[in-house]
Formats: sequence, structure tokens, C-alpha cells
Amino acid sequence: MNDRVSVTITDGVADVRLVRADKMNALDAAMFEALVNTTERLANEKGVRAVVLSGEGKAFCAGLDMGRFAAMKESGGNGIPGDEFRDLTKRTHGQANAPQQAVWGWRMLPVPVIAAVHGVAFGGGCQLALGADIRLISPDAKMSVMEIKWGLVPDMAGTPILATLLRDDVLRELTYTGRIVAAQEAVSIGLATKIVDDPYQAALEMAREIAGKNPDAVRAAKRMMNKLSVDPGPALLAESVEQQKLIGSPNQTEAVRANLEKRAPNFIDA
Repeated sequence: MNDRVSVTITDGVADVRLVRADKMNALDAAMFEALVNTTERLANEKGVRAVVLSGEGKAFCAGLDMGRFAAMKESGGNGIPGDEFRDLTKRTHGQANAPQQAVWGWRMLPVPVIAAVHGVAFGGGCQLALGADIRLISPDAKMSVMEIKWGLVPDMAGTPILATLLRDDVLRELTYTGRIVAAQEAVSIGLATKIVDDPYQAALEMAREIAGKNPDAVRAAKRMMNKLSVDPGPALLAESVEQQKLIGSPNQTEAVRANLEKRAPNFIDA
């Protein structure tokens, strides 16, 4: 697609790779745009029967680009140049806004998506993995709902997806603490599907197996699975409303400053 995401389609399998390895595939404005564009392309690509989503280099995706957090510190905005006061509550892609669509788009693809997770999947990177139907994770991989570290909440469609995967108390604990979860625990609590030595190769093998099944039946099965969940619209909007209030607020700005300056934060109780 561009210098952020590559797509190769072979025998019905779309091999989608994040290719910003020098930044551990961190999410910047260009990466968000590339992810949305990729899902839009694949949704209309005839002959695609399964998708593998992975990251090049040391990690699947380290989360939001550090440069954007630095921009938050300086501007009090969301770190997108020229877009500090974007209205996150505006629905630009059906029930989702653009950042949510970077994740929700994979869930809405008509064919199965398998995420191959290695290294880390933190914050937005964890949410990106959640957009897949299945998550294969390496033995040494780590995941985290890390937004609280930066004084924020998950706002890339993570909450409605996590609510279908985790127990309510576990979801709350991970969201409130932002703690890092090792591979074994990730599988045991439902954050990941299973541990494999080589997630990328295992994901390709699984995708090829799926691509060999009746494509009509596979697409029908995904439609059915997607309808098992409650309407995600209210949850997606709630993410955006809460995040909009947090971005640039005094305590959120302090969370960013404290992390970048490697000190304990000094929060103010309202």
C-alpha cells in the first residue's frame, strides 16, 4: 500500500505486513491511514479467502508512535500535526471513527483474519491484534492494554472486542492498570488464541487451510460470528466521547510529561 503496510496475495491468502520495523511498527498518522486503506482494498478484493496480519522486525506493533506523545506534551492535543482538535465522536466509517476503523475494519472484513503476534503488542498495537479473528502469539511475546500509562482509555474499538473475550473483572483490571501480560497468561485469559513457535508461518498455514474450504461457507460463518456480539455502536461511541474529554486535559498531559521525563506523575483530584 505504501511505506507502512505491504500486501501480497497468493492463492487466496492476503499476507499483510506492517513494514515500519525501525519504529517497531508504531502507529503514526500514515500507519493509521494505511491500515484503513488496506481493509477497504481487501474488502473488495475478489479471490481473497483469508488474511494474515503481522509486523516486520522485532515487534508486531509497539502502539502509538512516541512522537505523537511528545506532541501531546507540547500542544495538549492528540499529537497529529494540524489535527490537535479533531472531533473523535464524528462517525466517519459507519459506526466507527478513523482510528477505530484501523482496528474495526479487520473485524468487518468478510473473510477470516489471523494475527501473528511476536515481540510486543502494546496499547494500540494490542487493539490492532484484537481486530483479527484469531491471534497466534510467540512464546516470548507480550501484550498490554497500555493506554492508562498515558492518561488515556482504549479508543480503537478495543473495548467492545475485549468485552467478548475476557471476563469483566479481568478486562477492568487490565484497563485500569495497563500491566504487561506474558504469552501464557494472554492465552489463559483469552487475550490470545494459542502460543506457537513461529506465529507468522503458523498463521500462513492456517490461512491456507481456510482458503481451501468453501469460501461461501467461510464468509457465512464469519457473518454469523460477528452477529453473536451485541451492537458495538454505543461502545464505539463511548470510547470516543471519553477519549475526547481526556486528550489534552491537565492530568492526561501530566501523565505524558511524567512518562517522557521518567518521573512519578503528580495528578490532581477533581
